[in-house]
Amino acid sequence: MKPQRRGALLVLGVLVVSAVLGGLYGPPVRATAAGASDIQDSVKTFTKVLSAVQRNNAVPVDTDKSVYDGAIPAMLRLLDPHSNFFDPRQYALLREDQRGKYYGVGMTVGPQDDNTVVLAPMPGSPASKAGIRPGDVIATVEGKSAKGLTVSEVADMLKGPKGTVVHIGMLREGYADPIVFTVTRDEIPKRSLDAAFEIRPGIGYVQLAQGFNEDTDTELKAALKQLDAPDLDGLIIDLRGNPGGLLNEAVSVADMFLDRGQLIVSHHGRSSPERRYVAIHGNLGLQVPLVFLVNGGSASASEIVSGAMQDHDRALIVGEQTFGKGLVQTVSPLSEGTGLALTTARYYTPSGRLIQRDYKDVSLYDYLYNHKNPQPTETKYTDGGRQVFGGDGITPDVKVELPKLNAFQQLLLRRDLFYPFRGSVGSFTTFFMASRPNITKDFVADDAVMNQFRKAMDKEKIPFTEADITANLDWIKLQIKKEVFLSAFGLQEGYQIELQDDPQVLKAIESIPQAKALYQNVRHLTAQRTGGQAN
Repeated sequence: MKPQRRGALLVLGVLVVSAVLGGLYGPPVRATAAGASDIQDSVKTFTKVLSAVQRNNAVPVDTDKSVYDGAIPAMLRLLDPHSNFFDPRQYALLREDQRGKYYGVGMTVGPQDDNTVVLAPMPGSPASKAGIRPGDVIATVEGKSAKGLTVSEVADMLKGPKGTVVHIGMLREGYADPIVFTVTRDEIPKRSLDAAFEIRPGIGYVQLAQGFNEDTDTELKAALKQLDAPDLDGLIIDLRGNPGGLLNEAVSVADMFLDRGQLIVSHHGRSSPERRYVAIHGNLGLQVPLVFLVNGGSASASEIVSGAMQDHDRALIVGEQTFGKGLVQTVSPLSEGTGLALTTARYYTPSGRLIQRDYKDVSLYDYLYNHKNPQPTETKYTDGGRQVFGGDGITPDVKVELPKLNAFQQLLLRRDLFYPFRGSVGSFTTFFMASRPNITKDFVADDAVMNQFRKAMDKEKIPFTEADITANLDWIKLQIKKEVFLSAFGLQEGYQIELQDDPQVLKAIESIPQAKALYQNVRHLTAQRTGGQAN
């Protein structure tokens, strides 16, 4: 098939799917001869333009790139920021995220100069069992050099059918020659739950930062069972940075905490009738006080959950204004292994708040990365009569902003001094772990460690004064300890260290009594309205 013909057919596929789902914009699309003729005329015009470009452009044209990265995304950008086209690789990764699993070796990798470095092997994964460590540099995969390849290219080389073997050559600090690991690929879960532990005696903490996939509710149920949630004095659910995901999973998560029959979310659009999602199972007696942590990276499904918790006074929301994504995308497969996510409706919280913020009067960059001065456009009321605001994400009940890093702290992070998690093989922690392989959990960054840190800064030619060290001593020690624990004991241990000094987490802990009073009050009011009795 000629490239321009394939591109034209792909655009036709987008137009047809768009028409079936309700049209690109304007009045509803009807299956008429005129409608079909309009699409045919558009495709003919596009094909002529593409053919002219193919024949006459000054340099050869990559047709797939022109269509995948140019024509189709440009068309969808006219609609809204979240209608999106996925090329074959992007669509495969989207399906991986939704399914919550893939087949490979199980490690997170990132770029470092022309190399790909291991950020962290996943707990219990083939990579972890084989002895691969954070900071290892992938030198070869099946004898092929990985130098100069992109992270995506290396990640694709590591994936493969379950049970197959892959040989990975690693460069490691302290070893003159590469270490070759023989790793058997397995099913790797893409977990949405990062950590679950008691952050204080009687107060549970669950971090859900990776998005909602097909296994999110299962993971959360297991975490609540592990924490013995019904006997806790309070529970913190951390949705900071959670970009969203599957609607059904968000509904299932909210269902665990709300009473049976309570509305969780509704959505409707121009050609999409209203659909309401209610708690089917209910909280099954789980009445622990709840605090949900959110920030500007909390979007879509995480806003659905936090909005439902807030509207029903089931949880206190702490942190920063959420992203404000309330557009529903229907995802459809297209030809050539591609896919289309087209906005078909809008989400509304139980009180009727629209989650979506304005995107028509700002640039795409500002919409995605520069969310300043939230401007709520509507006022609603919770079950307990509290005012809440819509039209610009979820406004926290208790606002807590993270302190901004000072210039010296930014310098140290920008120079990747602490750990390869930031993408640097030559970091202080990498060298330190090579010299101190037997770290125990009583490790602290004492004077001896700080002297080594000073030497590392000198080696990396990072300018500093003793006044810089003194002013930032506690912060530096915490960064070192966190990264050492991540490397020596795994992600969850590193998270526990990191959260010790997190002002939003500390405020969440402090707010547990307020969350308890909020929940008790709304239960009392509900009992009064229904003639029942709160317990």
